[in-house]
Amino acid sequence: MAKRVKSKPQERGFVLFDVVFEDGSLASNRRIPMEILGGLDGDEPARTMIEEQEAEIAEKAGRPPRVIQNLSRTPAREREPKPV
Repeated sequence: MAKRVKSKPQERGFVLFDVVFEDGSLASNRRIPMEILGGLDGDEPARTMIEEQEAEIAEKAGRPPRVIQNLSRTPAREREPKPV
């Protein structure tokens, strides 16, 4: 039986971001569509979209939204070779 190989987020049209909030907490691998990035604004549209995501999450959790301190792209992870 063939094993399913997952495609990378970049192949699916997403960029992953790591977010550090002012309270020191970290959120890894927040997905942002590639279409909204680039151009003159760079990664700034990602901050806006992540703030919107955080507001939705906070509303569902019944807490105030956290403020973003730092935003950076998640480094690409190399796939490990399969053991023979």
